[in-house]
Amino acid sequence: FAYDPDTNLVYYGSGNPAPWNETMRPGDNKWTMTIWGRDLNTGAAKFGYQKTPHDEWDFAGINFMMLSEQKDKDGNLRKLLTHPDRNGIVYTLDRTDGTLISADKIDDTVNVFKKVDIKTGLPVRDPEFGTRMDHLGKDICPSAMGYHNQGLDSYDPTKELFFLGVNHICMD
Repeated sequence: FAYDPDTNLVYYGSGNPAPWNETMRPGDNKWTMTIWGRDLNTGAAKFGYQKTPHDEWDFAGINFMMLSEQKDKDGNLRKLLTHPDRNGIVYTLDRTDGTLISADKIDDTVNVFKKVDIKTGLPVRDPEFGTRMDHLGKDICPSAMGYHNQGLDSYDPTKELFFLGVNHICMD
């Protein structure tokens, strides 16, 4: 969880859907794998951004939410939420309204997604690295452990750098 007293929003991630066998639960499994921004007093959702619709890898998007203020390309200071996810993507949202700012691979070895479409916010899957029952996926990166798991992260505003631990573990 993270909290911004200026917006009175609390931020957290919801976990993965079950069962893990993705063929048994069709659809996006809405609101799983979601970054939430909720009003602390009322509990009302201000926004929800689903990172991995129909998660078939057990990525459980509950990890650390980093809050920062950074200048955008126009020099305006923005309130941001950055979330390095187990799925190998580092997401940055505008924490006032949940607008997706960026979604970049932790590194080039992430292969379950080709990219995240910044306009729709949806990941573009590579079917070769799926876990469906009629397919034996090999060298799926990241593994169910994730490229970033539950370790704590930090942001240095003077250097404008994030620091986080990364796992390089793939699976079959």
